[in-house]
Amino acid sequence: MFEKKLIEMRNITKNILAGTLIVTLTACDVLNETANILLTPTTESETNKLTNGEVISGLKEALTVGITNAVDITSVTDGFLGNQEIKLPFPESAIKMKEWAQDKPILSDQVVKITETLNRAAEDAAKEATPIFVNAIKNMSISDGFAILNGGEGAATKFLKDNTTSQLVAAFSPKVQASIEKVKLTDYWNPVMTKYNQAMTFTGGNKVDTDLNKYVTERAISGLFLMVEKEENKIRKDPAARVTDLLSKVFGSLTN
Repeated sequence: MFEKKLIEMRNITKNILAGTLIVTLTACDVLNETANILLTPTTESETNKLTNGEVISGLKEALTVGITNAVDITSVTDGFLGNQEIKLPFPESAIKMKEWAQDKPILSDQVVKITETLNRAAEDAAKEATPIFVNAIKNMSISDGFAILNGGEGAATKFLKDNTTSQLVAAFSPKVQASIEKVKLTDYWNPVMTKYNQAMTFTGGNKVDTDLNKYVTERAISGLFLMVEKEENKIRKDPAARVTDLLSKVFGSLTN
């Protein structure tokens, strides 16, 4: 009888120990699982979450890449003249002079040459644009980086245009003047303008007083911005155009 009770007590003790072990192991599993949850990001997006600094740096990098590509495209022969999107036409303020000159055999060739050299001046000046634009980008203060990032096509270019155009005109103008002299634009322009204005003296028509430097500067910068925007939109749309890890991360976030 005593031996039977002893065996029963031993079995009870074993069951209690086994139960305690199971509870302990289960508790350990729960703790481990909880620790893993706490240490592991809940979503992949949290791992790739962008900081405001990354967004700003990504935008500046995108603009730098876009500007570099735009300058490479426009600063070669026919970069402006051969591109109908940005080609400089005869100045609107001198259209009547153009029409008048085209009827004069000795001046008609000059009209063609004027259009060509207007664009040659823009092409030559574009070579100097990169450091001016890049410096403007480096000095930008972008407080609404995420708004620009999510602003859609051309948003970064528009921000740059709105905030730097006046500085760019001031810096670009002397480059354009040097280019005008280099391609001898005024050698073709001045004789036609002089003869036209002399004729207007007798007819009472309006004389031409076009500022060629201003015209080429504004049109060249406008053309460059258009090409920068196209390059920016490539980066937004085409993963292959995101040539750095930062660009991939920043603009890839728009499609993730």
